[in-house]
Amino acid sequence: MYKKLKEAAQYIKSVTDVLPRVGLVLGSGLGAFVERIQNPIVIPYGKIPHFKECTVEGHEGRLILGTIAGVPCVVLQGRLHVYEGHPMEDIVFPTRVMATLGIEILILTNAAGGINQIFRPGDLVLMEDHINLMGHNPLVGPNISELGPRFPDMTEAYGKDLRNIFQKASLSLGREIKKGIYASLLGPTYETPAEIRMLRIIGADMVGMSTLPEAIAANHLGLKVCGISCITNMAAGIEQKTLCHDDVKEMAAKVIEHFSNLLCEGIALIKEQKI
Repeated sequence: MYKKLKEAAQYIKSVTDVLPRVGLVLGSGLGAFVERIQNPIVIPYGKIPHFKECTVEGHEGRLILGTIAGVPCVVLQGRLHVYEGHPMEDIVFPTRVMATLGIEILILTNAAGGINQIFRPGDLVLMEDHINLMGHNPLVGPNISELGPRFPDMTEAYGKDLRNIFQKASLSLGREIKKGIYASLLGPTYETPAEIRMLRIIGADMVGMSTLPEAIAANHLGLKVCGISCITNMAAGIEQKTLCHDDVKEMAAKVIEHFSNLLCEGIALIKEQKI
């Protein structure tokens, strides 16, 4: 694994001299954010050693390096999911490559179903914590000591300092951002109304099928992590509507301007406050 990480990072470094400080992972329907990257260098996943191609619509499968608000960044336009049949090692490989490139901060984004009924479709929500119901963990197996400790602490998986920065960024844009706990299930089926009632009881505010593997791997690596969910629909049984991926993408497209403004403003504050 460690050798594969070095090979992937060396290839990327051969294409560009950008030394990223911040990494971003763009969730379903949120890939249009890449238009905000200045001086972008675009590398399809298929060209990077040991990267896997994305198969889910709305995940373009490109790694892009450039600057955002004057900060050197690396952006994953699309991610892999466990429900596609990939092993966890492949799911978190791009996260580990970004760390190998030198990032200190990882911003994870996703499209999520709203469980907390104060949420509405189109809301952006800061992840305060998560509940792992995927039935797996990317750190299972022999520990790679070069990456991190055998038993990483997850007490503050999503950094309070970064949450405060994005809360301030949202207020500066004239909106108050909500906060919540994200539950991740395996998928690819959407949850049943009974499962949503269970998730509400155990404390989940929103639900999805991603993000947790990268968040766990990033904490293992010692990165500072921020998570932002886009509520693209209310979860099953709340509004008596059927759920479909096209609706998720449509809602994500409606909020992409505010989502992009929030990321740019937050990254500018990261630079200003030297987080």
